[in-house]
Amino acid sequence: MNQRSLLFFLLILIIPFIGFSQDNSTDSKGLDDRINDWFAPKADWWEGFVLTGIPYTKKDKVDITLNDTLANMSALEALIKSAGYRQFNRLTGSNTFSIGVTDQSNLNKFLADVTALPYVDKAEKQGGALPIVVILLVLGALFFTIVFGFINIRKFPLAINVVRGKYDDIEEGAEPVTTDTLNVVEGDIVDTIRLEGKEGEVSHFQALATAVSGTVGLGNIAGVAVAIAVGGPGATFWMIVCGLLGMSTKFVECTLGVKYRDVDAKGTVYGGPMYYLSRGLKASGMTTLGKILAIMFAVFCIGASFGGGNMFQSNQAAQQISGMLSLNSGSSGFVIGVIMAFLVAIVIIGGIKRIANVTEKIVPFMAAIYVLACLIIIGANISYIGDAFGMIFSGAFTPVAGLGGLIGALIVGFQRAAFSNEAGAGSAAIAHSAVKTKYPASEGVVALLEPFIDTVVICTMTALVIIFFNMGGVFDYGDSANSNVFINETGQWVGGVGLTSMAFESTLPWFKYILTIAIVLFAFSTMISWSYYGLQSWKYLFGRSKGADLSYKILFCLFVIIGASATLDAVIKFSDAMILALVFPNMIGLFFLFPKVREELGKYLNAIGLSK
Repeated sequence: MNQRSLLFFLLILIIPFIGFSQDNSTDSKGLDDRINDWFAPKADWWEGFVLTGIPYTKKDKVDITLNDTLANMSALEALIKSAGYRQFNRLTGSNTFSIGVTDQSNLNKFLADVTALPYVDKAEKQGGALPIVVILLVLGALFFTIVFGFINIRKFPLAINVVRGKYDDIEEGAEPVTTDTLNVVEGDIVDTIRLEGKEGEVSHFQALATAVSGTVGLGNIAGVAVAIAVGGPGATFWMIVCGLLGMSTKFVECTLGVKYRDVDAKGTVYGGPMYYLSRGLKASGMTTLGKILAIMFAVFCIGASFGGGNMFQSNQAAQQISGMLSLNSGSSGFVIGVIMAFLVAIVIIGGIKRIANVTEKIVPFMAAIYVLACLIIIGANISYIGDAFGMIFSGAFTPVAGLGGLIGALIVGFQRAAFSNEAGAGSAAIAHSAVKTKYPASEGVVALLEPFIDTVVICTMTALVIIFFNMGGVFDYGDSANSNVFINETGQWVGGVGLTSMAFESTLPWFKYILTIAIVLFAFSTMISWSYYGLQSWKYLFGRSKGADLSYKILFCLFVIIGASATLDAVIKFSDAMILALVFPNMIGLFFLFPKVREELGKYLNAIGLSK
């Protein structure tokens, strides 16, 4: 990509946002707010659609819709405080706010008083609901864990041995595959836990380094903070449970990813759920169902690449940069987003892999520093470790701020864990499908380590850091209807990376600078990886032409800017919904295809001389 092409591309990125900047309305909103006003209602609707569920609690939240902007809010704020409700945070770019109800006794009077205010359109009680997609995710993971005899526990030692290369000689003679079109760094496909070199050999250190760098990301750093903000410490327990059960799901989907991959005449691999859904179900006599599920997955995967794999990353990177530099401009997110989009474009459109190569070399180092910082803080607060785990276990089964106790914490925990390790979503199978192996189950066994490292280990470390930080009552657990918490000492709302950053700073004041660098690198690396996931799905739907390739990449970069400009609440709603939407077609297909996984596991265990 030459200089003229880069300038032309930058112009293409900025043109769609000119309309926002030319808005003639009399309010003083910056470009970030205008973009969020356009995007947030769409994210709100999509989340409501995907997370449709079964009601399980009494009304525990109040949504207030104003007929005016933020003018004359003092009376409403006074009512909220007098009722004992502190949550007052805008949900979307519209005039809708949410109040978390911690005391039902005066709720009706509060609703009457609020509705009487002249600038309030309506005040509605909202209850909790168990999303159907979460039910599918939980039951599916539990089903595969039982069907495969707790493979997540029984075959854990085998997974370690496979990663170490103990059985690499068995893999010799595998069909060669090329990875010219993949996001490859020194022979490794991003997000895989094992280095697939030409000889298939890997040292123990390399395997562990790759495992950590491929799993540590903003889902661990920001996602855990969101879980605790909404569900309290108990959400951590359900994240751990989801991580353990998700190991079995990841084994099934990654085995199928290798078994049903498509290798073209040049040896280039195309794989993932859209291929094992269409090809696998066709082989089982369910051709039509396979095509429908494959198309659904491809569409949702494209959306997920724009959301969780893109917007969430750019949003949290922009938030951390803005916070560190104290940028208060109404367009700071937009400016940071344009810069990030430009850098991403250089890699995925310009074909200049140098930045990606440097990033992937640094990311393992940053991941190691992050884990080390967690361990230092845990060590410094080791006397509180018993209390912290006590809060995690007790909070998993007791009500927190009206969220419905066990079910509420479970929902939040499973949503954040699914976002972090993607078990059940099927996305990881796209990268794992390109491994060089004769036995698909070998890669499935390797893949089951990812949720363990990602969720059970790293996410728990982050949760402990935040819980230690809040031992003095810095914020109230569960006193939030969305992704932020109210910091008592400063009187500000903080969420995502902001909360995690404050938790680290409380023990390591200098760490915010390192954390900012780590967040930017993790975000950039994840965006590059997900651009590959989304592109594979895009090509599945629209063909493998250059035009299809370029059109997707331009859209992807546009969403980098939108994500950096919008609020965390709007971004996380859209991202959550897109990631979880993948569960529907993927999990349905896995239920039909798991017998094939059992066959492949038997073949591999026989080859290495082990029993089932």
